[in-house]
Amino acid sequence: MKSASATIEKVLEQIAVLVPGGGAARDELRALLNASFSSMLTRMNLVSREEFDAQAALLARAREKLEALEARLASLEQTAQTGSGH
Repeated sequence: MKSASATIEKVLEQIAVLVPGGGAARDELRALLNASFSSMLTRMNLVSREEFDAQAALLARAREKLEALEARLASLEQTAQTGSGH
């Protein structure tokens, strides 16, 4: 999987090709866009794929535990109702 910086670099290269002339103007535009993209990504508060996958795994385990507890509670409620004659 590509990193965000590699993706930004590729986009900047493609934009630089479109800028007429070259040299300093192209380098200045590239630096400005790089700073803008980096700032935008920072403000978006994104997480890495690895962090996302770890959190998804934690959620799946929590969901499994919740389902097990719900089944146990239902069983206990059924036992309580049967034992009390209701």
